[in-house]
Amino acid sequence: MALSRRNFGLGAAAGLAAAAAPGWALARIELGAKKIETLSDGHLTLPPEFIFGGLDPEALQPLLHRYGIGAGPLMPEVNVTLLRDEGRVVLFDAGSGPGFQDSAGKLPGALEAIGVAPEDVTHVVFTHCHPDHLWGVLDDFDELLFPEAAFLMGQDEWDYWYDPDTAASIGSSRAAMAAGARRRMEALEDRVQLFADGAEILPGVAARATPGHTPGHMAFEVRGGSESVLILGDAVGNHHVSFAEPSWPVGSDQDPQTAAATRLRLLDLLAAEQMRLIGYHLPGGGIGRAERSGSGYRFVAGE
Repeated sequence: MALSRRNFGLGAAAGLAAAAAPGWALARIELGAKKIETLSDGHLTLPPEFIFGGLDPEALQPLLHRYGIGAGPLMPEVNVTLLRDEGRVVLFDAGSGPGFQDSAGKLPGALEAIGVAPEDVTHVVFTHCHPDHLWGVLDDFDELLFPEAAFLMGQDEWDYWYDPDTAASIGSSRAAMAAGARRRMEALEDRVQLFADGAEILPGVAARATPGHTPGHMAFEVRGGSESVLILGDAVGNHHVSFAEPSWPVGSDQDPQTAAATRLRLLDLLAAEQMRLIGYHLPGGGIGRAERSGSGYRFVAGE
């Protein structure tokens, strides 16, 4: 047997994973025959200026106080969505993998805890190419973690990050991110399936262009029966500023103005239709709804 992450130390890890199982599957919903749950990839550790940089401190401080956000680092959850439907086992994003932050990269343990082997995953669908969404496709041996999966990504997002000029043009603070994305995309190149806005990428799963956080960011509407849920990725990336003041620019967005316009459109739709949503960095496993609150919105966690 070849040595790889998939078979190295699994016996020792199995007991720990089983013990941790109640905490791995954070939230679950059902849409007809479709079963959806979110799995924890851990959390990120971010300096506050990564999100709040450039905002007016006098306007920002009351909002931070309202949400109990102090002066220390932000530690948003990382919620990977798993869809099971008619024999398909679909991940929306692949987590951070072993090379990003020590507090993240926990998805393999989460999958093991619920009895899903990497070989069971049939599809990995990407919202975008940031490290905490893409880098988990490779394990710490630089092998594909999901060897049997088809990989699906929006055409615009692929074209942007695969372009060798992106690392040089994106700016010094994001250059390593672009280089890391390109390296992992090279491993996927022969297996990736590209699609456009509006495509039904799988039965009952439609792509929705949500640009701004990255140029080709995609959300995904999953439909079952008369209900649907919108997997947001990072189109609405936090439960505080981006809900309460969706027009405010967010430092993590590559194009803050376009991202703000996308957020406003999405939150208006979600609140008006009371459609459930799944946010990659929202609390409580990320499943909930958007409700109007004053001139903005608020995130209501729960099924």
